Amino acid sequence: METLIIVIFILGYLAITLEHNLKLDKLIPALAMMAVLWALVAFGIDGFANWFDSGAHALVEGFSSFASEDKHHLLEETLLHHLGKTAEILFFLLGAMTIVEIIDYFNGFATFKNYIKTKNKKKLLWIFAALAFILSAIIDNLTATIVLITILQKIINDKTTRLWFAGLIVIAANAGGAWSPIGDVTTTMLWIGKKVTTLKLIEYLIIPSLLCVIVPVVIASFLKPFQGNIDVIEEEETETTSKYGPIMLYLGLSAIIFVPIFKTVTHLPPYVGMMLSLSVVGIFAEIYSRSQFNISRPIDGEGDDSHGFHSPVHKSLSRIEMPSVLFFFGILMAVAALESLGMLFLGAESLKVIIPNTDIVIMLLGVGSAVVDNVPLVAASMGMFQQPVDDHIWHFIAYSAGTGGSMLIIGSAAGVVAMGMEKINFFWYFKNIAWLAAIGFVVGAIAFMFLRQF
Repeated sequence: METLIIVIFILGYLAITLEHNLKLDKLIPALAMMAVLWALVAFGIDGFANWFDSGAHALVEGFSSFASEDKHHLLEETLLHHLGKTAEILFFLLGAMTIVEIIDYFNGFATFKNYIKTKNKKKLLWIFAALAFILSAIIDNLTATIVLITILQKIINDKTTRLWFAGLIVIAANAGGAWSPIGDVTTTMLWIGKKVTTLKLIEYLIIPSLLCVIVPVVIASFLKPFQGNIDVIEEEETETTSKYGPIMLYLGLSAIIFVPIFKTVTHLPPYVGMMLSLSVVGIFAEIYSRSQFNISRPIDGEGDDSHGFHSPVHKSLSRIEMPSVLFFFGILMAVAALESLGMLFLGAESLKVIIPNTDIVIMLLGVGSAVVDNVPLVAASMGMFQQPVDDHIWHFIAYSAGTGGSMLIIGSAAGVVAMGMEKINFFWYFKNIAWLAAIGFVVGAIAFMFLRQF
């Protein structure tokens, strides 16, 4: 049965990795894999020799001698435990996504465009890299990439030039997301899973992450695509603007930043603080939307519930990327099935024998995250290693998984969305951007290994 479970997981993993070739959204194999794996675990539970207690981080002693009824009871408790831990992550992400959509409802991100006055390509590169690095640490690297490429499309007319800028934005966004507990799904997983704390994560990863983006940007600034000035796109007032846009931008970003502070003070799970932040942002959004509606916006005539239609909260919730949320649910619960059978724990023990150097293992994980999704890789590593909170291994995993994905366009959510928005060719990215990302990744990794000694 163990062999069949591993085969199902590998097939599901391949289907996720090859979603573009199969033309099948990755949430479908993720959900199918999760359901099939837990069904197989339920059917074959009487024949399994090991069971992993996620709470105690150890194998259950004498599991094979348990009565069938006791084994099924333990299965239900374990499934409920993993569902609860996964739900914490998902509700946190849903809250963050909704706040971002509310900001966008008021066209708040257009505020960043007003800060960009230069036509010099080299200066623009540094501006976009800095914005990507900072913004991704606050609202996550995926959203930061969407926002900045949208602005990029309004500033730069030349397609080839935009591709180069988009590639460097992906590197900067992934680097920025690595040092923040809310900057990337993987760091959020480690943070909520009580593997890292906010202050220690920032302390150990801020400098490696900075080097990871600064080195590629410095090298890129000497390349031909970043020489000279851009052709400015003529301003067209086609977008609906709101006087409340800047207010909602600063309020929304402050609300998200407040979440780690709330967790530190109350010791409650992060999703509680995110729900509080969402409620505060939602209150102001409703107040401002009424003023906006009464003054400037007529009823569009869609539906009878005009108030519901114009509610920024309702509108934002309808724009949430539910496929991404369901994918995270499927993959996290699928990995949890392997963890529950002790496969990840035993696999880690075997890996330590084959490759005694943990640093090499984690760097290989970073390289692997460029090929396959980093979410299941980090989920697996959380089951493989049993080190205490804020051990250096968790910080290195956060860095490697977060920044390693930049080496291929399909290796990160930021890369995939950039690929879709700018129609970036896989091989073009591999030829022109991958080597810059690899240099940044290695330099940052070396810096981390040096700094952790102090």
